[in-house]
Amino acid sequence: MDEAALRGLLDEVRAGTTTADEAVGRLRRLPFADLGFARIDHHRVLRQGVAEAVYAPGKTPAQCAAIVAELLSSPGAPVLLTRAQPEQVEACLVVAPGGRVTGTTIMWRPAAPRSEKVVVVAAGTADLPVADEGIATLGAYGVAPRLLADVGVAGIHRLLADLETIADAAAVVVVAGMEGALASVVGGITPAPVVAVPTSVGYGPGLAGVTALLAMMASCAAGVTVVGIDNGFGAACAVARILDVRTAAGDRGAGERGAVDGAAGG
Repeated sequence: MDEAALRGLLDEVRAGTTTADEAVGRLRRLPFADLGFARIDHHRVLRQGVAEAVYAPGKTPAQCAAIVAELLSSPGAPVLLTRAQPEQVEACLVVAPGGRVTGTTIMWRPAAPRSEKVVVVAAGTADLPVADEGIATLGAYGVAPRLLADVGVAGIHRLLADLETIADAAAVVVVAGMEGALASVVGGITPAPVVAVPTSVGYGPGLAGVTALLAMMASCAAGVTVVGIDNGFGAACAVARILDVRTAAGDRGAGERGAVDGAAGG
């Protein structure tokens, strides 16, 4: 249950279309629901602004399906299943038809579209599975990002051809393996928050993403944020939080400006 759904429930009680006992019954399940093998955190979106997602590895298809069904039983927040195998996807779509499949990520009940411009920059085609995970997660939160694919530093003119797109973004996700240099380049040409995702793509001393991870963490472009190796989901959630903080700050700023203007007018 997200904030909008909770406010809707309170409005229903006030209007008399939902009884207080019915509301209490729905709120009783709000902290978490115990399925025996999992405790489903319905309260997370109210605390963090991002809802609990289902990480498929290590779970049976039946467990994935039961968790997805439970998350969908509470109104409001988007539901995501990540890193899913075909049999897990199939089981979940049986109990919850209509999920949107992007690579190994399935999304139900996306949030309302947002207007912010977000760009996902993938260094190479081999980085696209991680980028796709981030794009699917951003879509769940109402963001339709622009993808710039195969624009790594080995041919930096490919990136510079879209310089205006990057400069105009509210946030940028950079997905790169090898030596991870693309994050520093992008961080040096845009004032937007940059979230870097090292991938496990690379030759020899790439060390399954460790080289890119350390390079991104040592970036000389100040303020670049780095998530874990191959964590497109985490990068997208970081962007969602950043956008919500900026929106809230804008709302507060507008309110403060209105108060000042009102005082000046008085």
